[in-house]
Amino acid sequence: MDDLHALSPLDGRYAEWTAPLSGHFSEFAFLRDRVRVELDFLAALSKIGLFRALTESESAQLESIKFNFSSSDAESIRAHERETRHDVKAIEYYLQEKFQDSSLKDLIPWIHFGLTSEDTNSIAQAIALRDSRDKIILPALDSLLSSLHDFAIRYRALPMLARTHGQFAVPTTVGKEFAVYFARLEKTRGEIAAHRFEAKLTGAVGNLNALHSAAPHVDWLMFSQDFIAHFGLDPNLFTTQILPYDNWIRYFDSLRLANSILIDFSQDIWRYISDGYLKQAVIEGEVGSSTMPQKVNPIDFENAEGNLGVANSLFTHYAQKLAVSRLQRDLSDSTVRRTFGTALGHTLIAWINLQRGLKGIAPDEKKLKTDLNAHWEVVAEGAQTILRAAGRSDAYESLKRQTRGRVLTEADYRSWCEAIDVDAETRTRLQSLSPESYIGLAVELVERLTSDLHSR
Repeated sequence: MDDLHALSPLDGRYAEWTAPLSGHFSEFAFLRDRVRVELDFLAALSKIGLFRALTESESAQLESIKFNFSSSDAESIRAHERETRHDVKAIEYYLQEKFQDSSLKDLIPWIHFGLTSEDTNSIAQAIALRDSRDKIILPALDSLLSSLHDFAIRYRALPMLARTHGQFAVPTTVGKEFAVYFARLEKTRGEIAAHRFEAKLTGAVGNLNALHSAAPHVDWLMFSQDFIAHFGLDPNLFTTQILPYDNWIRYFDSLRLANSILIDFSQDIWRYISDGYLKQAVIEGEVGSSTMPQKVNPIDFENAEGNLGVANSLFTHYAQKLAVSRLQRDLSDSTVRRTFGTALGHTLIAWINLQRGLKGIAPDEKKLKTDLNAHWEVVAEGAQTILRAAGRSDAYESLKRQTRGRVLTEADYRSWCEAIDVDAETRTRLQSLSPESYIGLAVELVERLTSDLHSR
């Protein structure tokens, strides 16, 4: 199917960006990973002596089935599923066919032995979540963090009027405001990277009933733990038929927090562009409007905001839905779990757009300087604090009368400094204030960000 006829923009308009995720969350990938789990389980049963040992060539045959899994193999499984209406049973029948004309024929009764579908499914999906995080999600997030960090460092000393409640407040720097987002996002990145995914192998209601009844001499609890750990996953022994998805929800919640931080960032950047504090690069050949030729729109940040919202709506649903299952299981989680790639796809599109947007913006230093020097009232905080330090009990009220609801010019402020009754040292400190210099420790804060990174 060509991308013009795809139902989802993930497989159509944005397919170039989201294609890597299909290697983990497509139907083909899900079938491939479950075949891998089933064959590894069979090999594990052989190793504990439940049936005969596999020969070297037979082990190689199992590896070949796993690693050479093809579209035709997936189609063969789908053909079985059309009859069974059960995807895991279809995998079992497919493997029976693979073994039928080989030395593995006698092992057919041991395929999917004592398992329930969710043993296979939970392991396969945990592998997909873990591998997609390590190979796609974290590298994309790291690239975005690197862009934010570079922007913060580059403009760490460039002063800018801040706004609180939408009103002009004390000055900050462009770099410091970007550093805030970097710091927030980096903490969340740590949670995402450190997350360990759970899976289960506990049978139809979580008690390993079938395996224990067939081979009571085997320590199936230890087997379950070792088998899950073999995939680099954490075993959960306390389950119903399904894995409690609390562990996966925590991962999605970390992604949702990262996306919420970036929605905040997208909206702030949109506003800075609207106010003229950030200017956008003019790209030859691009069009900002079908009718207004002058337009250069912040489309990358707007696109990111929209995709972040779609992704978070799914992550929110996962937290609501996957934490709940009727009694020992119902099937309503199954179709929801097939949308993991969709939520991650919209996340990835957003992060890529934010990176692209960051490459196309820069501070308008002239505009920043003009606005700073047009609003000397913003140093009132510093002035009244200096007066407090000098022992003036009326410091706040004095400055309030001079500045509240007013715009002060430099001349207005200088006149006030000359007229106020203070000692020479205090007057000098008052006169040293200016909107461009009253940035506190903004530069030091951004530089600490870099030193903290290097110390990790």
